[in-house]
Amino acid sequence: MVYRRTPAVQARLDAQRALIVQGATAVLSRDGFAGLSMAAVAAEAGIATGTVYKQFENKAALVSAAFEKVVAREVAAVRAAVADGDVVRRVTAAVETFAGRALKNPRLAYVLLAEPVDAAVDAQRLEFRRAFTASFEAAIANGVAEGALPPQDSHLSAAALVGAIGEVLVGPLATDPPAESVVPELVVFAVRALGIVVTPRSSARAHP
Repeated sequence: MVYRRTPAVQARLDAQRALIVQGATAVLSRDGFAGLSMAAVAAEAGIATGTVYKQFENKAALVSAAFEKVVAREVAAVRAAVADGDVVRRVTAAVETFAGRALKNPRLAYVLLAEPVDAAVDAQRLEFRRAFTASFEAAIANGVAEGALPPQDSHLSAAALVGAIGEVLVGPLATDPPAESVVPELVVFAVRALGIVVTPRSSARAHP
């Protein structure tokens, strides 16, 4: 006879898994990928190391689960930020949300963007970048459709912006405290790169 988990047992296992992923996220935020171990996550979650292994085969599987949760949260924040407004507002909101949230949790953001990781986790990182690119692409495509941006490949422009922003952030995230000007300068760069001229009064027009 095949054993079937009762709803109560499944709920307990799901709650345990969520607790472990939460613990892994906390360890990544504090110590990065290099400092994460199954024992460290178990200690953070207040459970036995063996319990962590019952839920996750290895470190890569655990980090992938943590990535999935964090990425979903961060992408949702960017999508909400670009939901409405003109193209300048949408692009500005996307950059401020992406970069601003990264600088509020620099250690975790460095893990998501640049810290050396296992191959399996690196594949998850690519999905992270693609998800952010899609959010930027939606804002750019909307601007082109409205005539507020010059014609361009919205996917290429979005990928270039995400790559540039990530490159700029890597240094501050890894080592130095970021300057207050980092996010505003990134906004100016993004708007200019897409072909918009912003006047001193913050109006905008497509660059001829």
